[in-house]
Amino acid sequence: MHPRIRLELAKRWSEPHREHHDTDHLAEVIRAVDSLASSGLDFDVDAVHAAAWFHDAVYDVHRADNVERSAALAQHWLGAGEGDRVAEIVLATRDHVAPPGDLEAAVLCDADLSILGAAPDRYDRYARAIRTENAHVPDAEYRRLRSRVLTRYQARPHLFVTSPARAWWESRARANTTRELIQLGRPVAV
Repeated sequence: MHPRIRLELAKRWSEPHREHHDTDHLAEVIRAVDSLASSGLDFDVDAVHAAAWFHDAVYDVHRADNVERSAALAQHWLGAGEGDRVAEIVLATRDHVAPPGDLEAAVLCDADLSILGAAPDRYDRYARAIRTENAHVPDAEYRRLRSRVLTRYQARPHLFVTSPARAWWESRARANTTRELIQLGRPVAV
């Protein structure tokens, strides 16, 4: 990726309204991608790195189309070919479900969700940052919406697609999301 594009993306990731979707999150996602590459998974690391840079490049908590707008930005800035492929990978982060057989999308989804499997203190900082980004949402509504997201993840047979991600993050992600659901006052199925 051209250094000018990386610089423009870094400016976006540094916007003041970002508490979680910031440069720290970007760095964590890239480290997770690199860890998955080091595990022996055979995927296009450059394409996933580019998609990581673009996946939350557009982030406005008042809009529901951030992923689509981030994908469109990748297509516009990277052009046909590379931009189209990066956009496809980015679009998988909309619901964190990779299309069957798309290992690059699976890796980005797993890397993006790796925060769920972080140490409890890091996960708690993440959860507080998500709440801060959504400070405009009244508490009861936030608890309902956040619980719905976490319950959707909990209902999956696996939170992570790749076997290394499952081995590294799955059990702690389940424990963290269960703990947050309890803190939100929601019943948790066991």
